[in-house]
Amino acid sequence: MRDGDVLLSSTKIFALGFFSPPNSRNRYVGVWYYKIPNQTIVWVANRDHPIIPVTDNINDASGTGLVAVHRDGGLVIYDGKDQNTPLWSANVSASSSPNNSMTLTAKLLDTGNLVLLEEDNGVSQRVLWQGFDYPSNTILPSMKIGLNRRSGLNRFLTSWKSQDNPGTGNYTYRIDSSSLPQLIIYKDGVPLWRQGSWLGQRWGGILDDSAFLGIFNYSFENNPDETSMMYSNTKDPIFLLSRIMLRESGIIVSMLWNDRQNQWKTIWSGSPGEKCEKYGNCGPNGNCDPYSHFGDFQCGCLPGFETMSDYEWRYFNGSGGCVRRRGTFTCRNGEGFVKVERVKIPDSSSARVNMSLSFKACKKECSRDCSCMAYTGENKAKGGIGCVTWHGDLMDTRTYSDLGLDLYVRVDAITLGEYAKKSNGSLRKKGKIAISLVAVLLLVVFFWFWYCMVRRKEKGKQRQHIFALRLATGSAYLEDSSVDVDEIDESRINSELPFFDLPTIAAATNNFSVANKLGKGGFGSVYKGVLYNGKEVAVKRLSKHSGQGVEEFKNEIILAWQEIFGRDQNEASTNRVVGTYGYMSPEYAMEGLFSVKSDVYSFGVLQLEIITGRKNSGYYHEKYPDSNLVGHVWNLWREGKVLEIVDSSLAQSNHVNEVVRCIQIALLCVQEYATDRPTMSAVVSMLGNDTEVPSPKQPAFLLKRSYNNVDPSTSNEGANSINDVTCTQVEAR
Repeated sequence: MRDGDVLLSSTKIFALGFFSPPNSRNRYVGVWYYKIPNQTIVWVANRDHPIIPVTDNINDASGTGLVAVHRDGGLVIYDGKDQNTPLWSANVSASSSPNNSMTLTAKLLDTGNLVLLEEDNGVSQRVLWQGFDYPSNTILPSMKIGLNRRSGLNRFLTSWKSQDNPGTGNYTYRIDSSSLPQLIIYKDGVPLWRQGSWLGQRWGGILDDSAFLGIFNYSFENNPDETSMMYSNTKDPIFLLSRIMLRESGIIVSMLWNDRQNQWKTIWSGSPGEKCEKYGNCGPNGNCDPYSHFGDFQCGCLPGFETMSDYEWRYFNGSGGCVRRRGTFTCRNGEGFVKVERVKIPDSSSARVNMSLSFKACKKECSRDCSCMAYTGENKAKGGIGCVTWHGDLMDTRTYSDLGLDLYVRVDAITLGEYAKKSNGSLRKKGKIAISLVAVLLLVVFFWFWYCMVRRKEKGKQRQHIFALRLATGSAYLEDSSVDVDEIDESRINSELPFFDLPTIAAATNNFSVANKLGKGGFGSVYKGVLYNGKEVAVKRLSKHSGQGVEEFKNEIILAWQEIFGRDQNEASTNRVVGTYGYMSPEYAMEGLFSVKSDVYSFGVLQLEIITGRKNSGYYHEKYPDSNLVGHVWNLWREGKVLEIVDSSLAQSNHVNEVVRCIQIALLCVQEYATDRPTMSAVVSMLGNDTEVPSPKQPAFLLKRSYNNVDPSTSNEGANSINDVTCTQVEAR
């Protein structure tokens, strides 16, 4: 394969070929994602042996390399200038075969793994070499990192030198398998950041492991033959591609490809970004606690220890760590262990692990050994690590807010007594707080119960009152009445008018008998009544749909017209729309906007009623069940069925043209937008002469009023009107 050729995996997820990093003309052989717009390299073969271009042209860096498969050398890369000495090779050799039928084949798998296969007549026999055994800076799903004790192969990540140079960098990310396995980032061979130890089901130092492990499925092997880790994607249709990469700066990141945004999304990152994340920040036997020690210095000593150098700690340098408290001795009577909660357990490279011991047995085992400094454990049956003990300095311990394990540190009898006293005081304090909280909670519950009982009693009175109204009137209209019971009670107290109970009014009107009905207006019916003292009264029963309340009802009674017109008062403010539905203009009915065009709309409705011989309110037509009279006339006008609009008594007259002209003028008056309607003077002019009348636009279709319990807000009938009318309010000086 020459420079410019590309080897694709079977489903074209990955590609193998020559590439040059940004701002570089050197050529490398690597694997990248084939379908991603921006080239993302996941593996490099000759990372420390680049092919130098022959020409000096900065735009010409191709055509010099060659990849070949040799029986005696496996997979090799040549520089175009010298094809006798390979720049890089896989260093494998094939088996000998008497019939010489064995062949070597290089294949790129859909996992991104470049494999060298030994085949016999086209049938694969075994894998001689694979790129996954020699990672670059990226872990892919199904790629293992860790130690294979049989072959001695240790697989780990190594960062690039820079974004322009994939050569071996300063940072490595590997599993330390010397004791309890742990993931560590090294810089030039020195620990820089410790992700934590393997706790049986997760790594101990991943702060957001709930989200991290929710996307990746981990498998971990720790046996005499191998200590390794591998991950795979969960079945998430949004994210199809993932990788774990060690950046040039020493940061380890987990990323997913987002097809919708065409970019890599970082879901987790680990690095010594904060001080407590730096390896050994507080030195031996120190603990970094960002939640108890605020500010720039977050170091403290573990129980039973004190600072080695007060001078260094005063200047915020905790690297010297802590030593045993002077004058104290362990391995004597009365000693014990103090629990340190939620910590990343110390560096476990020299710890002792016994997976068969229970937690109690672990404590007993550590107590018997005077060299045991601390212990921790989790039940192996529940996926834990068993028993872990430390017999030297406790290095790189830090406190988490909600993760980590409990570490039990060995202390002398005096220190144990001090911590026991603190613990008892803390328990007493917590007990007092708990008692106070319970008392407050009971008090809140009591007042809430009392409040609910009072509210229930008040609502019961209101329901009884409404039930009495319904019983007396024989109507259920008050179930959705606009008259509030609280408003009635307030008016009863703060009014100069006498109030009568419903039974008195019902008896006076013979239970609102039809025989006593005097008439009906826009806001309700009026009945004749006779009080118990023989006095005759007029009783008005407010209509549910009138929109009036108690205040408006009272105003009708105390209204004195001679006083109103005797003073310089020309208006009364109200926040209610007053008028007869079906005749009010839409901008007034819906938004309370009144203008000189509002009366024009009412005139148009009246004119249509005269022509059709039908009332606008209560109109129903089988063909147009959702339309009122205006909508019905408009539909017939558009269909050219003008004569069907006219009342039968007018249709037989000899003035059909005049009737049609009146219909057209009426439709002009009921147009949806007030700016389109003519003024009353223009209407009078059009009715009085034969000038041409403009064509009307669509009228406003107001919702028909419903007398059932359907919520108008859920109806789809009608259409909203948009008005360009201004409202002018006159105020006295």
